[in-house]
Amino acid sequence: QVQLVESGGGLVQPGGSLRLSCVASGIIISRYAMGWYRQAPGKQRELVARISPGGSIIIADSVKGRFSISRDNAKNAVYLQMNSLKPEDTADYYCNAGTAVSGYWGQGTQVTVSS
Repeated sequence: QVQLVESGGGLVQPGGSLRLSCVASGIIISRYAMGWYRQAPGKQRELVARISPGGSIIIADSVKGRFSISRDNAKNAVYLQMNSLKPEDTADYYCNAGTAVSGYWGQGTQVTVSS
């Protein structure tokens, strides 16, 4: 059974930082593209960052320069470092293994950026 378990969300003030973690079981993440998506209330789920098995990285323009993605294959985990957070970053953040259409999803972790 495949499980992706996200953690690290919470309430943070504008300008603050959070680090999201996604630990996988049932799959070997080094064989998958791993991504972070987010969905804000009333909006569609969108890609935030993605890292390929070879290490190629895609970062959404809206978070470029503020967010970074990394993976630790030994820990079977992927991380999203979020700096300089803005209120518009408020959303549920989801970990994905594979593709958005046919991959595996975690249950999500909530990030709220507010003063």
